[in-house]
Amino acid sequence: MKPAFFITGTDTNVGKTEAACMLARSFREAGLKVGVMKPVETGCRLLGEKMIPKDALRLKEASGTLADLDLVNPYRFTAPVAPDLAARLFGASIDLERVKDIFIGLQAAHDLMLVEGAGGLLAPAAEGKSMADLALLLGAPLLIVSANRLGTINHTLLTVSCARQMGLAVKGIILNNPVDSSNDLSAEHNRSDIERLSGVPVLFEIPWSPAMASAPILKKEEIEKLLAI
Repeated sequence: MKPAFFITGTDTNVGKTEAACMLARSFREAGLKVGVMKPVETGCRLLGEKMIPKDALRLKEASGTLADLDLVNPYRFTAPVAPDLAARLFGASIDLERVKDIFIGLQAAHDLMLVEGAGGLLAPAAEGKSMADLALLLGAPLLIVSANRLGTINHTLLTVSCARQMGLAVKGIILNNPVDSSNDLSAEHNRSDIERLSGVPVLFEIPWSPAMASAPILKKEEIEKLLAI
């Protein structure tokens, strides 16, 4: 079975795309053929009559996949809201079975798959279905991205608890520093407290950088650790 990871967050704007791109670049640098998906992207910019999925384009570039953008990102909408609402406002609907079919095809053509969700685990993905339901449908274990700031322990533990209750495997947590946290006392202790209280390893921490694209590529031992868990 080829490895696949579903990347979710404790909230929106915690750095899921940054973490996903960092992983994609790292696996690619290690010689793996990396497949990526952003099944639904909302808040897309309009360019003429085309909707531009910024996150999906970043993932495609980071992974180097030759897959068509419409496979990487089968659903896109302009409204900056949860996927199900964005689709309804657009007069459309999201078919998670179609997403699964595309995922299976991409998985067959790549060594490894990275799927980035939208928002948090319980964000409405389609009528009556959440992002957690999509992860279950794809059979992909979770990587949870948390923002290293005050409050992240609660948000992370809630996400881990919810995932476990729904039968989702949580393979690891990625701690992102989206802002300079040098004056945030909690940021010094969040990593150890999250690991101790959740029982889930923090795989790595993304340092704060004014230039998001400058996030470093993972070391070989970090890649091997991730693929082994």
